[in-house]
Amino acid sequence: MKENYQYPLETYWSRAEMLAVISFYQAVEEAYEKGIAVDRFMDCYRDFKEVVPAIGEEKHLGREFEEASGYSIYRAVKQAKEMKQGKLKIKL
Repeated sequence: MKENYQYPLETYWSRAEMLAVISFYQAVEEAYEKGIAVDRFMDCYRDFKEVVPAIGEEKHLGREFEEASGYSIYRAVKQAKEMKQGKLKIKL
């Protein structure tokens, strides 16, 4: 985990959209650091997808986020989808 990094955000997003994306980034961090309920994580992911519906943009933001934080959005979402319920805790 890297300290003091900035979340990748787009300047054209509304405040509500930015908050949804930040909440998802925080959910990914929580999945790596201490664990998060899968249903809560997937709720955050659904809100994120409302703002970022295109897979290409999701991948781009995911690469930027992983580069900044060391945490993989792809791995977190993949594992959450496979689990369906319970607590998502990703090991580095």
